[in-house]
Amino acid sequence: MISQLTSDRSGVAVPILMYHNVARAPRHLQVYRSLYVAPGAFARQLALLRRAGYRGLSMADAMPYLTGEQRGRVVVITLDDGYVDNLQHALPLLREYGFTATCYAVSDALGSHNRWDAARLGIDKPIMTTGQLRGWQAAGMEVGAHSRSHPRLTGCSDAALRDEVRGSRHALEDILGTPVRQFCYPYGDVDARVAEAAREAGYLAATTTRRGRARPGMDLFQLPRVQVARHHWLLPFALRAFTGYEDRRS
Repeated sequence: MISQLTSDRSGVAVPILMYHNVARAPRHLQVYRSLYVAPGAFARQLALLRRAGYRGLSMADAMPYLTGEQRGRVVVITLDDGYVDNLQHALPLLREYGFTATCYAVSDALGSHNRWDAARLGIDKPIMTTGQLRGWQAAGMEVGAHSRSHPRLTGCSDAALRDEVRGSRHALEDILGTPVRQFCYPYGDVDARVAEAAREAGYLAATTTRRGRARPGMDLFQLPRVQVARHHWLLPFALRAFTGYEDRRS
């Protein structure tokens, strides 16, 4: 079955997997339960990738594949928002399999919680502190920017847009002491003006929530991703990652 699903040996299509929380969904949570992937499920997904001959890479490590300079069986692993559970549950598994990943951090939320959707969810999800984010990076993982406050960027004024996009990069670089070159649009909210702001801010690429696998020649500032949701057991996960199939229930 795996050999049939991964028959595209050209290595051209690059799945950029999109995760949020790597934890069990709280029992009382009524909305956005799909944003949670249990640690056991995450482990099985990484094991499947390894068995299928894929290497899990951060955005930085995957750039030569996204630009077409290199070809191979790679998958990009991204995690949005910078939740503590990424450090607690995802990091040990990533290291176990020798994979790297990119965590997109909301710079003004470090050490706080998901202020942008806590009221709707009825739950405060802890965000990594600056020290924990440094720990993520020290473990060989990448930190990307996810704006300063997680707004809908297309609704921002030009000045606010620059502050959210460029300001988050500068804030994270001050914390980490290294360049931050990857960006992710909050809510996947992007248009030509917002994409240009990411280019002008000095990022190398930016990801959206648009569904699909990335291919060389695509606009590096509007890259699609493959959503991984709580209800995606291994077959739907494999279909989406290896063939580009989209489960329309999500």
